[in-house]
Amino acid sequence: VQLVESGGGLVQPGGSLRLSCAASGFTFSSYVMSWYRQAPGKERELVATIIGTGGVSTYADRVKGRFTISRDNAKNTVYLQMNNLKPEDTAVYYCKGGPRGSWGQGTQVTVSS
Repeated sequence: VQLVESGGGLVQPGGSLRLSCAASGFTFSSYVMSWYRQAPGKERELVATIIGTGGVSTYADRVKGRFTISRDNAKNTVYLQMNNLKPEDTAVYYCKGGPRGSWGQGTQVTVSS
């Protein structure tokens, strides 16, 4: 199982980023996929989750209405579209999924002017 995140970077408050997580080594469409984040000095927290078919997704309250999780099962990829970013969204973002709940290596998102 391998999960590889990309798309992080530095963005100004109010800006947008789209994160991607490319998965391999398992039947991608069969598994729930999630995005987590961890800010410096804080515990890792769940941001969003999407079921295998992509029909149902859930979000942490602090990102509802700003972030959208989606997936393309043909490309074995899950996405996190992040709009109206705030400085408090600064964190390393990780995807998680697969039969053993594997983690990617993370991608840094920094929101700062």
